[in-house]
Amino acid sequence: MDAMIQRLAQELERPAHQVENVVHLIDEGNTIPFIARYRKELHGSMDDQLLRQLAERLQYLRNLEARKEEVRSAIEGQGKLNCRLKAALAAAETLAEVEDLYRPYKPKRRTRATIAREKGLAPLAEQLSARGGAPVVPEEAARAYVDPEKGVETIQDALQGASDILAEQISDDAVVRKKLRQQYLKRAMLVSKAADAEPKDSVYRLYYGFKCPVGKVQGYQTLAINRGEREGFLKVSVELDPESAHVTVRRAAVPGRACMDFVRAAADDACDRLIQPSMEREIRSYLTDQADEGAIHMFALNLKPLLMQPPVKGKVTMGLDPGYRMGCKVAVVDGTGRVLDTAVVYPTHGKRQKEEAIETLSKLVKKHRVQHIAIGNGTASRETEQMTVELIRRLGGNLRYMIVNEAGASVYSASKLAAEEFPQFDVNLRSAVSIARRLQDPLAELVKIDPKAIGVGQYQHDMPQARLGEALDGVVEDCVNAVGVDVNTASPSLLRRVSGLNAATAKNLVLYREEHGAFTARKQILNVPKLGPKAFEQCAGFLRVPESPAVLDHTGVHPESYAAAQKLLEACGCTLEDVSAGKISGLKEKAEALGLEALAETCGVGVPTLTDIIKELLKPGRDPRDELPPPILRTDVMELKDLKPGMELQGTVRNVIDFGAFVDIGVHQDGLVHISRLPRRVKHPSEVLSVGDIITVWVVDVDEKRGRIGLTMQDPNSKQA
Repeated sequence: MDAMIQRLAQELERPAHQVENVVHLIDEGNTIPFIARYRKELHGSMDDQLLRQLAERLQYLRNLEARKEEVRSAIEGQGKLNCRLKAALAAAETLAEVEDLYRPYKPKRRTRATIAREKGLAPLAEQLSARGGAPVVPEEAARAYVDPEKGVETIQDALQGASDILAEQISDDAVVRKKLRQQYLKRAMLVSKAADAEPKDSVYRLYYGFKCPVGKVQGYQTLAINRGEREGFLKVSVELDPESAHVTVRRAAVPGRACMDFVRAAADDACDRLIQPSMEREIRSYLTDQADEGAIHMFALNLKPLLMQPPVKGKVTMGLDPGYRMGCKVAVVDGTGRVLDTAVVYPTHGKRQKEEAIETLSKLVKKHRVQHIAIGNGTASRETEQMTVELIRRLGGNLRYMIVNEAGASVYSASKLAAEEFPQFDVNLRSAVSIARRLQDPLAELVKIDPKAIGVGQYQHDMPQARLGEALDGVVEDCVNAVGVDVNTASPSLLRRVSGLNAATAKNLVLYREEHGAFTARKQILNVPKLGPKAFEQCAGFLRVPESPAVLDHTGVHPESYAAAQKLLEACGCTLEDVSAGKISGLKEKAEALGLEALAETCGVGVPTLTDIIKELLKPGRDPRDELPPPILRTDVMELKDLKPGMELQGTVRNVIDFGAFVDIGVHQDGLVHISRLPRRVKHPSEVLSVGDIITVWVVDVDEKRGRIGLTMQDPNSKQA
């Protein structure tokens, strides 16, 4: 364990004692959000992302140690474990190195070498490959092994069998494989060509003549090439100069052998027939793993700001789920998301139907005093947006609209969860409700959907689904706990994402709430069936109880720190009543005047916890999303033909990918800001952009036929441009 702690500390560049503390906390069953928020003194205020990285790396290293032990036992069981092999296993730093060491001892299928050994040719292979001693003439040595009864008809048969045995030994040599693997990573080329002699035009045309060093291949290129190969458009290979590969294997295998020419030929055979095909598979797998990890990281990076988009709270909202044949589904919800009314209109079925649709919507707007309209961005979204603009022009007032990403809405509306939540509504109407609520509180609504269906990133269906789901679930968990959850209004979908809760305890909490009424104190959560002290410890700080007369129950202050909060207030001459009345604006300054370290010691907590308590007391029940720029709500619509090069626009970042970002500029079709057109040079667009960012862009070019918009964040009117 000590070596593992030291390695993690070195990799993460954190003190060993902090890493050790985190490992102990994880082993004790604490969740990452809880550790990140309420155990800062123990880990030096690592953020949740770094803590998850530590947890994942810890799991890998533990799996590595477990695999080493399995291999060690397997080789020992064969009576072949020596000191050299034991030391090599102990020094192995990756699973690939462990498998290389195990390769010679691993049970194999029947190979050419296996057959040669059955014919009794192993001693000949050993004699011809021996190091040192007098030179041996292969033909003379092989003569003694000719035995027609064993299937060795000639001297050449004996030599071929010995060569097969030796080639397999060289192929299984961990040192040889490691050296050739390093050479592939440094010098090999990834090559893709059109699968057909006369290729059809396709999205893969860029890869019909693609050649790039393995070390420089971008993740999105790997994923595109893999998909093109699966779909039959591409033929792919990993190419390394054959002679340089031969030299690498010879240098490791040939020197000092009794029959150098014979061993050299066996080494070349091992390289061409056994090692290189294996290396090509390994490099392809390596590139895919790297691309998958990069894409999964990109998904997580995009998902977090999407979930953390500022809510548009307390406004009566109309959700429109556009459609052609089935019409446009309509749902009106109040400021808390409760459904007030529903309808179906058909604005795309003709002029008369469009007028009827506007009339129906007008009545709903007036009846319920609708202030905001959320429009799904799917099929018929453009026509629905145009109808909405016409509606706003006729009604005037404070009515505004916004295009909402409806990815996953149809999946949710047809789910068991939606059926339980809205048993009285048709599947299509449920999606309209979801779209309206996405504008009001994106986080609360999006947690009901499988993160993989939300659609931010690239090639999500090509990813290892378990790994993708694990990473995205972690992001959702971090977001939910960063915001906090109202224990009296939260759905089971939202509650199960809270630290320490799961689907069963979340459901029990809601059932308890329905049976006994609203919670009026945090400690009442302990009464929920199957929610024990450990689960309470993990979840309590993230669950808000607005109905509680105790103001600390409204905050993110953990119950274990209530006494510390009281001491803090007393030391600063304040009371809990002052907190409730919002009369402690100078609390931070008073605490700093007393000295944070001394005050923390008085309160019995660390400085990081004391600082967090002060923040919570200054803004009880604060929502961190309120500090972000509000979303853009529109009253008018532009079309593609309205765009002109050089036009300046405000837009919302919808998706960040490896080569740029897609931006909603209010014309139904998102525009692309290529990485080369970002405000400064970066390795990846995520260094300067996140999903949900409100940015200024300029139109570069418009391709109406293909529906493509080129944008830039570099002001064309500036001197630098």
